[in-house]
Amino acid sequence: MFMPCRTTRRCWGWLVGCWLTWTATGCLSTPPTDNPLFVRGSSEGIENPVLVSPGQPTGQSYREVFERCVDVLDDYFELEIPNPYEGRITTKPRIAPGYEQFWKPGNPDPRQRLLATFQSVRQIATIEIRTGERGGYWVYVVVERELEDVPRPSQTTAGNAVFQELPTVAREVEVVPAGATGDMTWFKIGRDFAFEQEILRRIRRCR
Repeated sequence: MFMPCRTTRRCWGWLVGCWLTWTATGCLSTPPTDNPLFVRGSSEGIENPVLVSPGQPTGQSYREVFERCVDVLDDYFELEIPNPYEGRITTKPRIAPGYEQFWKPGNPDPRQRLLATFQSVRQIATIEIRTGERGGYWVYVVVERELEDVPRPSQTTAGNAVFQELPTVAREVEVVPAGATGDMTWFKIGRDFAFEQEILRRIRRCR
């Protein structure tokens, strides 16, 4: 019968020991799969307000910053009449696009875009421009989100009689005016920080 020599047994023991050491080290260095700790990515958000056009403030530099903000907001919203002397740019409310309007920009957060797919959500943006104490201009962007709240669907016939005495051929067509909203009301549901970051990023990059 074959009997392994001492050298062979020592080799096998050395290999088993190395394998156990490597396994223990790997278990200690690798976090468990159910680790609840959230690790942020390397990308950081842009400060709000953001400092643009550093240097001594002049009339020309302020005009460039103001026009830059108008150009960026105009890609998403219909603007109120901009007033450069006020240092404030406001927009008219717009309906936030959902996944059914994937070609429309301005709703980068996947969760908010999913909400806008099934609910009527609108956005209103405001930009304020202030002169920095050490030069440049501080641009502050706020995008508010509002949710539509209607007590009942528009043009609903719930509660009306099903049978009518009028002939079926005598049909009346009701024209709904474009501005008719019924009992529509909107209430704020918070800010759209992802959209604010997108606007700030474009303003800082001058595009």
